[in-house]
Amino acid sequence: MKILFIHGLASSGAYKMASSLRILLKGSEVIAPDVPIEPSEALSLLEGICSDESPDLVVGLSLGGFWAQKFRGMKKILVNPDLHPSKLLRSKIGVMEYLSPRLDGALSFEITEEICRGYEALERVQFDGVSAREISLTTGVFADHDELVDCSAEFEERYPGRSHGYPGTHLPNYPQIKEYILPVITNEISSE
Repeated sequence: MKILFIHGLASSGAYKMASSLRILLKGSEVIAPDVPIEPSEALSLLEGICSDESPDLVVGLSLGGFWAQKFRGMKKILVNPDLHPSKLLRSKIGVMEYLSPRLDGALSFEITEEICRGYEALERVQFDGVSAREISLTTGVFADHDELVDCSAEFEERYPGRSHGYPGTHLPNYPQIKEYILPVITNEISSE
């Protein structure tokens, strides 16, 4: 089993959810790249990985859920997806520090108005091509106390009956991943 994990804003492939998935899904390969903040670069990187690696499942957290949703025809799980990242990014214009180490050693990145406009353009077309089959391939997992982003109602409107909840906040910890998110992943893996 090959899983592509896409991290959220200000994070990296070294984020704790990627390592949790490696521990919990022994025998599976978890690909977890460092995704650039610039939207066209991020999309190009992720499309290349999907093309080259053909993952069996894509798991995206927060901003990573926004990216995961874009991959039509692939099974995907969106964990607390931010379906409108330009709003959050606009509130953070300027230099931000990364919250987990990146392979290139970068410690910070800059959010610009141009980057926000790039995300806005992608947001406008994010639901294009969502067919009945696509709905069946897409699952959402949402914290019941998300303090950062709550797109659960919009997700349920677009993907009816495809969401699950868990008690917690925006960034799930290891026990939450194990108890609530892992069963959703294993269910998706076994439903092939």
